[in-house]
Amino acid sequence: MKRAILGPDHLLPAHAVPPPWPGREIHLDGSVLHVRDTPATAPGAEPALYVHGLGGSAQNWTDLAGLLADRLDGQAVDLPGFGRSEPGPRYTVPAFADRLVRWIEYSGRGPVHLFGNSLGGAVSVRIAALRPDLVRTLTLVSPALPFLDFRRSLQGRMLPVLAVPRAERLVGWQLARLAPEAMARQVMESCVADLTRISEQRRQETLEEIRERNSAAHYAAAYVRSFRGLVSSFLRSYLPGSESLWRMAASVTAPTLVIGGSHDRLVDVRVAPQAARTIPDSRLLMLKGVGHVAQMEVPRTVARAVLGLLAETGHDTVERDMAS
Repeated sequence: MKRAILGPDHLLPAHAVPPPWPGREIHLDGSVLHVRDTPATAPGAEPALYVHGLGGSAQNWTDLAGLLADRLDGQAVDLPGFGRSEPGPRYTVPAFADRLVRWIEYSGRGPVHLFGNSLGGAVSVRIAALRPDLVRTLTLVSPALPFLDFRRSLQGRMLPVLAVPRAERLVGWQLARLAPEAMARQVMESCVADLTRISEQRRQETLEEIRERNSAAHYAAAYVRSFRGLVSSFLRSYLPGSESLWRMAASVTAPTLVIGGSHDRLVDVRVAPQAARTIPDSRLLMLKGVGHVAQMEVPRTVARAVLGLLAETGHDTVERDMAS
């Protein structure tokens, strides 16, 4: 493990708040996968795939993907059951990873620069470990890799719900009782350390997305089952066998950037340093005063760290710029 390098800020586009990138529906193996494209703005850009966290969507990557568009030809996917993707038959880390591997193969864009936040980070570690041929570099933002002390996560209060029969009905009922504005405020407060860093446009997009997802009959089930699947993967990681996410992390060969926030309220803040120590070719960036979604809260800092990773790992367009 080494310290992450930050590329020069002047190499990034001027500050802007882009609208969500255009989305499209892909009919893949009998169901719809929703994909948002951030087309490259310069020749030679390499493909990137962005994977959101539990309860999130492809929109979580809008700002970062825009900042990196002159180097990365980006796609952000809505995982099955989230955003505008149709529900899936299973909501586990292996099932999500299989779906994304299928998409990379189907789109013919691999190997990709793979980005994962939270649940998306756990999914991305599995892909990088089992299909190294599909991953150029790996960037993990507050990855939801296993930890056992759920007192260090606001999600810990959800654990008793998992034991309730038909828990998704209870969660659906609770969601229906809470006004979208209150839900949006709760989501922001749990994910972001300093709300002044989030633009009014992003706040309104979050509110609209919550209104849309609350109207989807499958959302509560997708959320509860995904959370149950994530907790199951945590428990398996401390048992013998090949399904341990920590064992998989130790086998990742892709150059990796791990980013954590000191004010993360959803994933134990010790996880990011542990991930960087476990993954062989890794570099760590811990951000003071930042929460769970650094790519939304401080996207320019995250983008600069990605520039550093790309330059260090020999990607020519970045090397030329950073040397000039």
